Amino acid sequence: MAARRRYWLMKSEPGDFGIDDLERIGTEPWTGVRNYQARNFMRQMQVGDGVLFYHSNCEVPGIYGIGEVASPPYPDKTQFDRRSKYFDTKATREQPRWDLVDVGYVRHLKRPLPLDEIRAHADALGEEFALIRKGSRLSVLPVTAAQWKLLLSLE
Repeated sequence: MAARRRYWLMKSEPGDFGIDDLERIGTEPWTGVRNYQARNFMRQMQVGDGVLFYHSNCEVPGIYGIGEVASPPYPDKTQFDRRSKYFDTKATREQPRWDLVDVGYVRHLKRPLPLDEIRAHADALGEEFALIRKGSRLSVLPVTAAQWKLLLSLE
């Protein structure tokens, strides 16, 4: 029996790595997540899960494209690299602390879906949708099938 497809929202700053970069490259390791809850979400990901590609820290934050999980979770090599801004002195190759998945490009949205428009649908998205919950700053968030369908219907 096939596993049920799950959905996620993953944030990136377009000045560092945006949906255009993912389109150009095709597949990219999602390095640098240093929040335990976000890491634990990535550990639940399976190949083929859907990803909403969200641009943060930009003029118009919002969902700009769709990707998919392209690998099972594996240790993030940047945690071992002393030259990386993501280096972690407590991580060892025997006991890595941080995992990642590869994300593959699927497509750009027909039009970006700005955060303000997403917030306008807060009632339909529900209180559990962490992107619009006050105080939530996670870079990796679960998305229900109903939320996925609603958000893509807005493009």
